[in-house]
Amino acid sequence: MSVLWQDSKASLTALFKHVESSDENVREKVLLFIKDKVFPLKTELLKPREEMERHVTDLIKRSLQDVTGAEFKMFMDFLKSLSIFGDKAPSERIQELLEIVEGQADLDVQFDVSDADHIDRLMSCLNLAVPIYMRGASNSKFLNYINKHVLPVFDKLAEERELDLLKNLAESSPYTSAQDARQLLPPVLQLLKKYMPRRRTNEDFNYTHVECLLYMFHQLASKTPNTTNSLCGYKIVTGQTSDRLGEDFSELFKDFTERLTVVEELAIATNKKLTQGVGEFGKAMAAAKDEVAKNEVTAKKAKTHAGLRSCNNILALIKKSPLFNEDKKISLSWKESSKVTATTSSGNTGLKRDLPNENGTGFKRGRADDAPPGLVDRAMTGISRGGRSMRGLQRGRRGRPRGRGYW
Repeated sequence: MSVLWQDSKASLTALFKHVESSDENVREKVLLFIKDKVFPLKTELLKPREEMERHVTDLIKRSLQDVTGAEFKMFMDFLKSLSIFGDKAPSERIQELLEIVEGQADLDVQFDVSDADHIDRLMSCLNLAVPIYMRGASNSKFLNYINKHVLPVFDKLAEERELDLLKNLAESSPYTSAQDARQLLPPVLQLLKKYMPRRRTNEDFNYTHVECLLYMFHQLASKTPNTTNSLCGYKIVTGQTSDRLGEDFSELFKDFTERLTVVEELAIATNKKLTQGVGEFGKAMAAAKDEVAKNEVTAKKAKTHAGLRSCNNILALIKKSPLFNEDKKISLSWKESSKVTATTSSGNTGLKRDLPNENGTGFKRGRADDAPPGLVDRAMTGISRGGRSMRGLQRGRRGRPRGRGYW
């Protein structure tokens, strides 16, 4: 610390060389030191501010060639806390943040549905990118990659990863350009039809998938309304030749509206069923004899309420068709849930999703914009106990072996 105070620039340069070190013991100790001692003192140590923030940003970017999920999250949280990336940052700085996330997602690598490490990394990086899209950065690169490589093999993804992808895409969809929306809308519509049967069946109603896809459909269609006539028969007049108003798409319209009707009926029935079950949770909790039983009741109650929010959103979205309003009042069901969690949990403000597990080797189903206090502490502690994932060697963006495993 004494050396840091004397010459922070040279000291940080030397410290970060050890982050790239192959000596795991040294590397882990240096990371803990940076997290515990350097980052909390950034205001005092990084002077002159802009010059030093730029320097430490460059050091971090060079260190990201081979990191775990917890380490990357820690570095990204720190970068977002710097004034050069703050609320008044110019658009090129916001885009720089996004490019860091895109680089970590390996969007230049051919997608392999059997590569669990790449899929985890892609989903988690897309999640980290959503708050950056909200600040004006373009989501074109991510969406183009997903549209070209991931959606064609959507059915081959594990169900958990399907839901991760749909939730991320739903949250990204309001920030999509008209050009990207035009490309993404057809495959989204095809997926939506898969989960919206034309006739009532006895199969389970996958309401969260439908919620995500209907929300996306609204958001994307609102940005390119003159494509909806040829896709599903909804005639939205924009005055352009691409409206294709003179052509007959009545069969498409009939097919899609029938599916919407069936989904509306299923959502109403599911809503009724779930509502009836809500009143039983009090009795079940009173009858629970131990902590395990109580946790099971709590989990079932949370799942039921999530289902109710999801079904209510589906009904709201169906009623708005075919207007395709960009309705800011509709809050996606998992984000609604998080607002409740955030206001009722001490120390957790703004929590929107679940978080990385303790050893930093993966993100759980669902996600978070901001880590609650102690998350990175636990993750880094897990790393120092040998919690780094070793899912085989993978090549880094510059051909370097990704020896630590990302998750």
